[in-house]
Amino acid sequence: MKYLQIAIDGPAGAGKSTIAQKLAKRLNITYIDTGSMYRALTYKVIKENINIHNKEQIINITNNVDMTISQDNIFIDGEDVTRNIRSQEVTKSVSYIAQIPEVRECLVRLQQKFATNNSVVMDGRDIGTHVLPNAAIKIFLTASIDERAHRRYNELIQKGEAVVYEDIKESIKARDKLDTERQHAPLKKAKDAIILDTTGLDVDIVVEKIIYIISQKS
Repeated sequence: MKYLQIAIDGPAGAGKSTIAQKLAKRLNITYIDTGSMYRALTYKVIKENINIHNKEQIINITNNVDMTISQDNIFIDGEDVTRNIRSQEVTKSVSYIAQIPEVRECLVRLQQKFATNNSVVMDGRDIGTHVLPNAAIKIFLTASIDERAHRRYNELIQKGEAVVYEDIKESIKARDKLDTERQHAPLKKAKDAIILDTTGLDVDIVVEKIIYIISQKS
């Protein structure tokens, strides 16, 4: 195959971004974190003091925002928002914005544009089913709710944020519900995706498993 497209999907806290990023570096191809794109847009909405349920204003921002990805950083209207988009405030709001069909379609077009004429690893919630339905490799990552909550909790604690574990766990449960029940491009496993449960597994082990899957399909 001329270009390799790898789609990695899964719920919040399953390790998608960390694993996809390491995989891309191992394979020396482009990594595209679609979740960061929705988070960046959410950050912009919050910064502009727009109600997250005001669809008209959110769609207007989406259609006019300048979003770029450079290496591991994401920029909104020229501002590097890479760190800002991981705040708990953004995390609590992103699923409400991500479920708006017009927002998703706009960002999907941008994601597909990034993947044109490039070998990519792309992670999100609807990559294998909607964004890159013809990807050669489709992986669905999952993990127990407790594992995912602990990962997110430790990540935020290391960044110096004052968070409560039970709040994180409830936030992930709520996000799972929103992601799986939204009408437009919900979170679900593509029929031809391979499930990998990352509970208790080191990131490097998961990356090796995916590389093995790729070698078997080459």
